[in-house]
Amino acid sequence: MRAFLLKTGFGLGGLLLAAAQPAAAQTAPANRFLTDSLDRYVARGLRQWELPGLAIVVVKNGKVIVSKGYGVRAVGKPEPVDASTLFMIASNTKLFTGTALAKLDEEKQISLDERVNKYLPNYQLYDSAASRLVTVRDLMGHHFGFKTFQGDFSFFNSNLSREDIIYRMRLMKPGGQFRREYGYCNAGFVAAGQVIPAATGGTSWEEYVRQNILKPLGMTSTSMNSAGFEQQPNHALAYSNTFGPLAQVPFDNWDNMGPCASMTSNVTDLGKWLQLQLDSGRYQGRRVLPWSVLRKTRDANTLLSTRRSTVRPTHFTTYGLGVLSTDYNGKQVFWHTGGASGQVSNVCFVPEEGLGIAILTNNDNQSFFEALRYQILDSYLGVPYVDRSAQSLKVALADRLADNPTKKLDARVSKKAKLNLPLASYTGSFENKLFGSVIIAPKNKQQLLVRFPTHPGLTATLDYMDGNEFRCTYSNLVFGVQPAIFKVEGGKVTSVQLQANDYVEQDPYVFSKL
Repeated sequence: MRAFLLKTGFGLGGLLLAAAQPAAAQTAPANRFLTDSLDRYVARGLRQWELPGLAIVVVKNGKVIVSKGYGVRAVGKPEPVDASTLFMIASNTKLFTGTALAKLDEEKQISLDERVNKYLPNYQLYDSAASRLVTVRDLMGHHFGFKTFQGDFSFFNSNLSREDIIYRMRLMKPGGQFRREYGYCNAGFVAAGQVIPAATGGTSWEEYVRQNILKPLGMTSTSMNSAGFEQQPNHALAYSNTFGPLAQVPFDNWDNMGPCASMTSNVTDLGKWLQLQLDSGRYQGRRVLPWSVLRKTRDANTLLSTRRSTVRPTHFTTYGLGVLSTDYNGKQVFWHTGGASGQVSNVCFVPEEGLGIAILTNNDNQSFFEALRYQILDSYLGVPYVDRSAQSLKVALADRLADNPTKKLDARVSKKAKLNLPLASYTGSFENKLFGSVIIAPKNKQQLLVRFPTHPGLTATLDYMDGNEFRCTYSNLVFGVQPAIFKVEGGKVTSVQLQANDYVEQDPYVFSKL
């Protein structure tokens, strides 16, 4: 889902050790990295990035040349990651959705440039002009004018239905202009997925992708839904060290947002998906999708950047229908990343080079999964050797040494300031139109407990800091540790401002007291 604003923060000792690693020798011929260096590079990366396990597939000129796992599925247990180990692929789901809609467009069952209201008559956005203009293509273009991840605190791991999410998009006030500013929008893909049953007489998004893509490719281990993932016999557990030592985190349930994020897979199946991408819609010589369908997904709908990167040989970045595109040392590269709680991944292909890469991992607070992808791209595309993992670790070290906002909140709690109002004054029911309601009640004599009716199992503990502000610690660490700010007027609480970790959504929500 979360593609992708990853922050990095790791054990300081490991970072210092990594920063001290000597530079490697200059690049050998293109395939030498995989044959001579891959195992050592990954083993070192797992240690330095506190990464329990990783699976990788590399396709070259129609053949799978690497398909294997490293590390373990669960910390403290011996079961290894292998090519069949299942991971949540999160936002790598989006290209499957985009491909399904491109196929329907090719078959004249829909038009990507038709207004959404033709298929979803009640669909609205905050701005009436945008509501009249928005097309199916726009739903997947991330140019509503929203901020990246806007609305996700409301929808992420919630019990809202897809219809609820689509309806609530009209309550999301954009800060930018429609079709101008880029802001990564998961809810748009939820709406796009619902166009499929509307256009096919009721065939669900899940069933359409299963019958038209997964089944013809023999992707028998890939699931359209994340519910039940933990019951699969060979799955990787999810971990994070964003807010402290490496710890297991709960699996996400993305099914209400399925078309943007719910699929699970392994590198064996993703190798088949890559072979189709690299052979213009064919798999093992058999036509699965018309080339024109794949081409529609890759055509640029949204311009992200036209500036030369200072760290990689790229200049332009665009977004199509669930896939990004850039130039990389003179070749066109297509890719997407995916971020679920405790698991991050990437899928990448370079048709001009006949090269495809997919990497799946089970720690969400690391950039090694991307460093490894770039290292392989460098080795094939003739880029002078740079240790991409060490390069990323330097950034992580700088972040780690920067001020820690969580520690600042802890320090304010430790001062044990006197409450401005009796603890009970901060309790009650509060509501935000987009999010819904939250209920704040005493947890004990010193703490408050927040319950979220639309987010089953999620709670937050409030510890007083000072003024009318509390430290808000969510029961699911992925939501983070943030300030909760109460507004008081005339000696009475009128609202509370809550927010989650930037990984979930960047902006706070104001809940008015009922």
